[in-house]
Amino acid sequence: MSDAPIPAQPKFRDDVTVELVKSDARDADVLFAARVSTAGEQSLEEVTKDPERSKGLINYLMRDHHGSPFEHTSMTFFISAPIFVFREFMRHRAGWSYNEESGRYRELEPVFYIPGFDRKLVQEGKPGQYRFVEGTEEQHYLARTAMKASYRQAYEAYQEMLGAGVAREVARSVLPVGLYSSVYATCNARSLMHFLGLRTTHPDAKVASFPQREIEMVGELMETHWAGLMPLTHAAFNTNGRVAP
Repeated sequence: MSDAPIPAQPKFRDDVTVELVKSDARDADVLFAARVSTAGEQSLEEVTKDPERSKGLINYLMRDHHGSPFEHTSMTFFISAPIFVFREFMRHRAGWSYNEESGRYRELEPVFYIPGFDRKLVQEGKPGQYRFVEGTEEQHYLARTAMKASYRQAYEAYQEMLGAGVAREVARSVLPVGLYSSVYATCNARSLMHFLGLRTTHPDAKVASFPQREIEMVGELMETHWAGLMPLTHAAFNTNGRVAP
């Protein structure tokens, strides 16, 4: 009986994972930062004793684009998503810090993305003036079948090279962008609002955005966590058209 290890079987997902790992983000942090300009250092009780005044100040800061008070916050998320999501994600550099799992130092797991049946599959129109519409059952079947076959072939080649002693950093070159990766992403409230303004769609948004659905899924989950931490700031963001200050 052979003692050779059983090759890992590919897993397929159509979702993303976002966990709030740690945070130091409150509406009070914004109020502290804003009021030091006129009142100097104050206690938490002094800063938050008048809820309506607090709500009004945060709305004023958002409306008139006084953005720096929103930077005195911090949120760290652990995100699991396809690599192509992170290629878009890392275009956001101001106010963000990232650490991603490394294919140089560990063997990558065979977890791959396939679009769910609710994912609009067909693009109509030209760049800048296009929209996505529902695909047919045949198109969904083709996409899912072709992706699975391609992923299996790529991961088999990756495993073959590793088994022959090829370095991980070389062997990973055959793996596709549909492979899942994981990232720690740290941001402040202002940088998160910039991200959400571009990477989500919302009926309150003054400026239209056209995000790829998979990064929008990440943004929606991040926003849910943030809204629970900073409800006044989140409400002011929506009230003022989801335009970051």
